[in-house]
Amino acid sequence: MAVPTLTAPAPSPAPAPGKPPSRRRGWTTLRYVALIGAALVFVGPFVWIWISSLRESTDIGRDPFGLPTELNWDNYYNAFVTGRFGSYLGNTFLYVAFVVPLVLLLASMAAYALTLVRTRVTGLLFVLILLGVMVPFQSIMIPQYYVVRDLGLLGSYWGIIVPSLALGLPFGIFLMRAFFLTLPAELRDAARVDGASELRVFWHVMLPLARPGILSLAVFQFMFTWNAFLIPLLYGQHENLRPVASGIMFFVGEYNTDRAAIAAAVTLTCLPVIITYLFLQRYFIAGMTAGALK
Repeated sequence: MAVPTLTAPAPSPAPAPGKPPSRRRGWTTLRYVALIGAALVFVGPFVWIWISSLRESTDIGRDPFGLPTELNWDNYYNAFVTGRFGSYLGNTFLYVAFVVPLVLLLASMAAYALTLVRTRVTGLLFVLILLGVMVPFQSIMIPQYYVVRDLGLLGSYWGIIVPSLALGLPFGIFLMRAFFLTLPAELRDAARVDGASELRVFWHVMLPLARPGILSLAVFQFMFTWNAFLIPLLYGQHENLRPVASGIMFFVGEYNTDRAAIAAAVTLTCLPVIITYLFLQRYFIAGMTAGALK
């Protein structure tokens, strides 16, 4: 007859090292409270502007932080038609439609060439391109004004598009070069072995792989072009050429007593940028960290 053996119960797992669970939950709650508070600080002014755009100006004067008793959509009509904001928005979309695709195309081609040919000359050329990122626009706007004037572009749409394109290319080349450097060179070599030309390798192999970088640059350049203020102000010089960034300055000066109309104009100005960022925010973050890891 077999004698039963007694086995000791398995020891309970030791608690994980670190802070106690209650303290970890406390720190997590504190972090969430801080993040929610920061979000309210940043989002609050936008919400206040949007609410004010649907109120009467007299109500805003009596109670600036109150809620609208009745939705007043006439403010948007006044801003869009009477305040000529529809023309400002049309001009801005025109500049975006020209500048953003051209910057994406030219910056991608130049960045690919700088990645493909790695010599001292291309390295020096890249350093010269970086000067366009480091030198502020305020230090070159007067010489650039004379260049635009001598080219006969002053006071025209091209007088705004061409300088915007020139100022957007250095940053675009810098960003796209960082993305192209992260792509494996073996894919390029394999395409060449299959008989693809260099242009075909760029267009059908490398450019699709750099899609996150292209979308990231598109977000950056869209915001730069949409918020352009000094270039249209200096080189446009006509009311029918104003975009929203410079147009809203004249709008505020003309309607400085109509706070509701100003709030509606500000809403029309910021909504496209906010919508674009919400849809492409992960590419925006990828652009911020481009080249940090390889």
